[in-house]
Amino acid sequence: MKDNINVIGAGLAGCEAAYQIAKRGIKVNLFDMKPQKFSPAHKSSSLCELVCSNSFKAKKTDSASGLLKEELRSLDSLILKCADKSEVPAGGALAVDREKFSGLVTKEILNHPLINFKSEEIKDINCEDINIIATGPLTSDTLTNKISNLCGGLLSFFDAAAPIVTSESIDMNLAFFASRYNKGDSSSYLNCPLNEGTYKNFYNELVNAQRAPIHDFDVLNPKVYEGCMPVEVMASRGIDTLRYGPMKPVGLKDPKTDKYPYAVLQLRRENKDGTLYNMVGFQTNLKFQEQKRVFSTVPALKNLEIVRYGVMHRNTFINSPKLLLPSYQLKGNKKLLFAGQITGTEGYIESVSSGLTAGINASKIFKNKVPFIFPKETIIGSLANYVSDETIVNFQPMGANFGLLPSFDPEIKNKKLRHESFAKRSLEIIKNRKDEIN
Repeated sequence: MKDNINVIGAGLAGCEAAYQIAKRGIKVNLFDMKPQKFSPAHKSSSLCELVCSNSFKAKKTDSASGLLKEELRSLDSLILKCADKSEVPAGGALAVDREKFSGLVTKEILNHPLINFKSEEIKDINCEDINIIATGPLTSDTLTNKISNLCGGLLSFFDAAAPIVTSESIDMNLAFFASRYNKGDSSSYLNCPLNEGTYKNFYNELVNAQRAPIHDFDVLNPKVYEGCMPVEVMASRGIDTLRYGPMKPVGLKDPKTDKYPYAVLQLRRENKDGTLYNMVGFQTNLKFQEQKRVFSTVPALKNLEIVRYGVMHRNTFINSPKLLLPSYQLKGNKKLLFAGQITGTEGYIESVSSGLTAGINASKIFKNKVPFIFPKETIIGSLANYVSDETIVNFQPMGANFGLLPSFDPEIKNKKLRHESFAKRSLEIIKNRKDEIN
């Protein structure tokens, strides 16, 4: 075996993975095609260029994003150290000076004696080596084809996502469990009925809602785009289009009225624990605030809490639940790991989380040790558990949220207290298991 590990992609996940490997005394080859070649979204020659927002989201641990950052800090995350050093005022969020942040990460990586940075476009993978692929949502076409081959074609070239909501925000007095014509497991589907008046109101709000712009490099092949049509585009074809499509009530009798509703917004269980639900057939390109406003007009969703908004853009990611272990290893080749948005972890800090985990486990593989599986009571572990959850049927990328964490028994009904308890439990677990992690 070679005396080094390869990390492909020098973004947030790749740089974190390389750092975690190097701090464990192992040599790393870190590859990135910049500055020789740039993706359509990247302009700077520095590493870890923040293309979209400069915000890493909430700081306090009473939010899932804040807790994730604290977990990463406790595990000596390079990205969090550089983010904290380049922070700019942003209220309750951790926002950074983009150039300073990128410069700090670049300096740390290039000056580390065990990290060998190579500006090179990788077009093939030597499966005999230990490799981490962290090339992000705009992976080059050549490497995308190679990854697709390695993954048996289980690769998406765009994000056609419907919103994912918390089960606790659904009014169960108004919704009912049922599968169409009682076929299959009825507990997997939750139906939100609409009468004629509420449906027409919902329809009018939907077709008149504001849509998000699509960047030039996000434009999809028209044939593919038709197959994952946004619900608002479908609705614009006529007022009854949805009632004969994703909102058809056929075979879904409401047990409370013993009648078929005028229309139904159907939710499908998103995870094994049933804490999250996916809006069936509701991929959308509405602005985020419009999604919450419009979908909250459905009576059973009046208190809607969205943990993952619907999106429509190019986003190369693998079908992780079919392919990955919670260690981020590929099931078919455990010397090959994935990290970052290509795994379906969505968001800056979420990418860092998967990079840290993949880096730790690549190091353990190198030393012939058993990979560490972060407990799903931590945000790091809950994200790894989500992307490797074989029960997920229509996989969509996911960001950090408390809906991914196992609930308490007995249930803590006070939301503030529940979130504080999540944070306390998580940080205690990481503190008590640091020797295993390292």
